[in-house]
Amino acid sequence: MSFMISPLAGICARGISKQLLAHKVPIFKRLVRNLEIHEHMAYTLLKEAGVPTPPFGVAKTPDEAADLAKNLNTKDLVLKAQILAGGRAIGHFKDSDVSGVVMCDTPEQVKELASKMIGKVLVTKQTGAAGKTCNSVMVTARMFPRKEYYMAVMLEQAFDGPVIIVSKQGGVNIEEIAAAKPEAVAYIPINISKGLTSAQADSVAEKLGLTGHSKEIASIIACNLYELFVEKDALLLEVNPFAEDICGQYYALDCKCKFDDSADFRQKELFALKDTTQMDPKEVEAEKYNLNYIAMDGNIGCMVNGAGLAMATMDIIKLYGGTPANFLDVGGTATIETVTEGFKILSSDPHVEAILVNIFGGIMRCDIIAQGIIDAFKQLNLQIPVVVRLQGTNVDKAKKLILDAKLEVISVDDFAQAAETSVKLALMMNLAKSLDLDITFTAKLPGKTKISEKRGK
Repeated sequence: MSFMISPLAGICARGISKQLLAHKVPIFKRLVRNLEIHEHMAYTLLKEAGVPTPPFGVAKTPDEAADLAKNLNTKDLVLKAQILAGGRAIGHFKDSDVSGVVMCDTPEQVKELASKMIGKVLVTKQTGAAGKTCNSVMVTARMFPRKEYYMAVMLEQAFDGPVIIVSKQGGVNIEEIAAAKPEAVAYIPINISKGLTSAQADSVAEKLGLTGHSKEIASIIACNLYELFVEKDALLLEVNPFAEDICGQYYALDCKCKFDDSADFRQKELFALKDTTQMDPKEVEAEKYNLNYIAMDGNIGCMVNGAGLAMATMDIIKLYGGTPANFLDVGGTATIETVTEGFKILSSDPHVEAILVNIFGGIMRCDIIAQGIIDAFKQLNLQIPVVVRLQGTNVDKAKKLILDAKLEVISVDDFAQAAETSVKLALMMNLAKSLDLDITFTAKLPGKTKISEKRGK
C-alpha cells in the first residue's frame, strides 16, 4: 500500500475537526492501496489491449540488452532504466554521470551503458537520496514525435468514478500544466454502469484537436485504454506522451499504471508482476503477515487497527508537534503471531524513537494485541518507550495480561493523552541521542512516567 493523491482534481477535506484546523495541522493525504508495475510491463499490457507502442524488449544483463538492440535493427535506440519512480531522464546513477534514459546508436553502446545501469542505484527526484536499484533495462526504438498529447484514465473521487483526462500539451508535467493553465486540461467523466460511449470517445479526440483519420484512431485508442482500465481493476492508466510521429502514426511513448490491491484475488497474473525489490523491505515483510505498512519520515511508530483510526492517530500526533515514522494497520483478523511480527517491523526502523499502540477493539480483540506485544517484548531487546492505548473488546483482560507480564510500557486510556505522551517521549529520546546518552522509561504511577539516565555512551 502506498500514498496516492489526485493533483488534478484536488482534495476535498471532509470531516476535519475544528481543533485540527485551528492548529493548522497538515492533513495526511488520502490512502489508496495500489500496485505499480514497470514500464516494460505497462507496454505489454497496452500492446495486448490494442494501444500502439514502439517495439521494445527488456534485459537483465548487458549481453541481453545488446541482443535486443541488434534485433530492433535501427540506429535510433533508447535505453531506459526500469525502476518504480519518475524523473529517470534527469536522474543519475550513483558514482556516475549516466542518466536513467539514454539515447544510443549501436548495440555496442547499448551494452556498455547497460553495464553501468544494471545492478546500480539510480537517484531521481522521486527516489530521494537513497535511490532505487535498477535490476533491468528496457531497450526500445527511438521515436520522433511531431506532436505530443496527454491521455489518462483514472478513478477519481471528485467525479464519483472513472474520468478520462486529456490535454494537447503532452510530454510534460501535467500537474504543472493543470495549475498554470487549467483550461488546457479537459475531463470526461465516465458512468461506470454505461461505460465509455462512442460520443465520449469522439469527444476525447475532439478535445485533442484531432480530425479525420486521426480522430478515428484517437477514439479507438481511448476505448481500448478504458477497457483495459476496467478489465485490470486499474486506478490509473496514464499515457504521457501519447504521440504522433513524423509518419502520422500514433504511439504511447510512456505509461504509468496503478492497480487496486484489493483486486489481487482476481488479478493473480497481474499481481505476479509485483517487483518487491523496489519496495521497502519492511513493507514486504508486513505483506507476508497480511499487515498494511507504510514508511514515513518521522520518529513515532504507530500500530493501529483500521485506516480511519490510523488517519486520526497520525493527525493527532501532528497536532501535538510530533511526526509519524510509519503506519502499521493490523486490521480486524490479526493473530498473536501477526501482532508480534508487526511489532518487530515497527521497532526495526532505526528512526523510531517511540511507539504508540492505539487499538479500538471490535472484531479485533484487545487481548490478542496485548499478548502479541508481550511476545514481542520477550523476543526483542527494546530500547525505546512504548505507549499503549487499548479500548473495546476484552480491554480489561488485555490490561491484566500486560500488568501480569510486568511489561515496561506506558498505559494511557485517553486518546489525546496517549498521542501527547508518545510525542513527548520521542522528543526526550531524540534529545538524549543528541547528547550521546541512553535513557530508560519506567512507569511510576498511573499516567506518570519516571525517566532515568542509564549511561553515557
